[in-house]
Amino acid sequence: MLKRLMPLILLLLVLGLFLFFDLGRYLSFEALREHRMLLSVWVSEHALLAPLLFMLVYVAVVAFSLPGGLVMTVTGGFLFGAVAGGLYTVVGATVGAVLLFLLAKSSLGDYLLAKAGDSVTRMQKGFADNAMSYMLVLRLVPIFPFFLVNLVPAFLGVPLRVYLIATFFGIMPATFVFALAGSGIGSLLDQGGEISLQGVMTPEILGALFGLALLSLMPVIYKRFRKPAAEEIK
Repeated sequence: MLKRLMPLILLLLVLGLFLFFDLGRYLSFEALREHRMLLSVWVSEHALLAPLLFMLVYVAVVAFSLPGGLVMTVTGGFLFGAVAGGLYTVVGATVGAVLLFLLAKSSLGDYLLAKAGDSVTRMQKGFADNAMSYMLVLRLVPIFPFFLVNLVPAFLGVPLRVYLIATFFGIMPATFVFALAGSGIGSLLDQGGEISLQGVMTPEILGALFGLALLSLMPVIYKRFRKPAAEEIK
């Protein structure tokens, strides 16, 4: 019995420590502004350890559904550059999402299913039509909160391989946009500017992401139109 409850105990312990020590204050744009010089020096002195530690923290943030993913992505771009920072983020976020996917299939599943709420039903038809395409769309465009997209596929029987591939490639566009923004915030902060989500997600960027999402839906659209055509031929 204790073994089955271990995932739930671990989750509650991590969340409890996060809230008790108010660790969320370190995953904020204000903390980045305040400690950016110290972080930059530390990263330059620990070229191998810094990326590994960054990815491990990102894994924990995603796996335990902690707030701060956006700040982490922007910080990755600031500390490591747009390309490297984006890649470290994609790896960390994908590993964290897979861990959460596996946790959802454990004894922790009932608790996480309750946390997901009605979103399971709302996503069910999309996954039934074409799991890969629908998963890519959910990764490309934030229709649902990130933690829900991490959880729900596990409850709907989406294969781990599909989940992994769609997550890795689906989060890339937005991740590299945020990492690119992060790579240029040093000069912005020097000038006294503010970091904001609105400053990154411009209409042009949103339009591009929606365009990619539409392309991901093409197999589903083709399948929908192909069925009536096949019936008419018969």
